[in-house]
Amino acid sequence: MAEGEIKQIMINGRLVGILGLEDSIKKIAKNYKGKNDEEIKKSLLQEISTNNYVPPTAIEAYGHALLREFKIVQGLPVAEENTLGLNIAVLGMGCARCNQLENDVRNLLSEMKIAANLTHITDFKEIAHYGTLGSPALAINNKVVSAGEVPPKSKIRQWIIEAYNPPDK
Repeated sequence: MAEGEIKQIMINGRLVGILGLEDSIKKIAKNYKGKNDEEIKKSLLQEISTNNYVPPTAIEAYGHALLREFKIVQGLPVAEENTLGLNIAVLGMGCARCNQLENDVRNLLSEMKIAANLTHITDFKEIAHYGTLGSPALAINNKVVSAGEVPPKSKIRQWIIEAYNPPDK
């Protein structure tokens, strides 16, 4: 991610944009060996606070979310969390079609006013866990719903609605 880019992460069930998160994670990762989770959280909070406002009442929630993102990037084990909303992943190496799919999903979520944890997974090993070879692919709540194409927005909207309001409720 280029310097100054915003990455959205889930904090207290809400998507929050963090400016320069990936750069901060890379910087902290250089010296994280031997540090415990609390030290890593403190370093991440200090690093992102230079370009982002962290509400004093949400420091613990930000620290937890930042540590989770750090562990994901480092390939460390992360405990499963019950997140509110949806978990949506765009799977692909970052080509124009992958970026288009991510933008389409982000725009639809905003238009529909639905909170979701939207990630763009570019790591081949992580993509392989989904069992898909086509790129771009779209996974909603860990289920691949599309692969090898950028589906029409109407179809993406339908999948989001189905996942957000499952018939077995």
